Amino acid sequence: MIITGFPAGMFQTNCYLVADEESREAIVIDPGQDSAPQVRDLLAEQSLTPVAIFLTHGHLDHTWNAQELADEYSIPVYIHPDDRGMLADPGEGLGAALASMIGTLEFREPEKVIEFSDGEELEVAGIRWTVDHAPGHTRGSVLLSTLVPTDAGDAPVCFSGDVLFQGSIGRTDLPGGSHRQLLDSIAARLLPRADHTVILPGHGPQTTIGAERAANPFLQDVQGDIKKGRFGL
Repeated sequence: MIITGFPAGMFQTNCYLVADEESREAIVIDPGQDSAPQVRDLLAEQSLTPVAIFLTHGHLDHTWNAQELADEYSIPVYIHPDDRGMLADPGEGLGAALASMIGTLEFREPEKVIEFSDGEELEVAGIRWTVDHAPGHTRGSVLLSTLVPTDAGDAPVCFSGDVLFQGSIGRTDLPGGSHRQLLDSIAARLLPRADHTVILPGHGPQTTIGAERAANPFLQDVQGDIKKGRFGL
């Protein structure tokens, strides 16, 4: 399996390409602002054919170039239904202050949109994926998980979007955000995972569940709440 990525746009949002080495089919994850040229270059350099775009959530810094690339390559965009409205109206998830950066720009849905569902297992580009709904940063945030074959066995990898970062978690002050709901999602969807699970976040460097369990102050708070019985999971 091929996994590569780069930060794009003013918010340095991580855009990832995940591909099957044999078929050379690829998935683009979170093609944000100004990511399209580099996506095209990476596809050409590695002789990859894009077959889908996955969006971890609907915020504009993760979706900015999704429609452009999807329609150019005639491929579907996958997104959770709770965030789908932001494809055509990104201001819906930004609030007044951030929405002003859109100015007169117009956005629309890609021609092909497929909705993720919680707990869904799907095979795209010859790769098996699991989708976990993890609201809190947005109503439709999802975790996208797969297994990467290695010499030591299959390694779990999770594309966490803006749910979990190295040393931090996603903001919850924008429309649709909820700090309590985000902590609930982390407790239910991430903390039960093995320590060696690799986390590829929407911003910043990769990390592991074990590293975040040990050092991320937000996860330590969640673990403390679980011990005190404050989560009804």
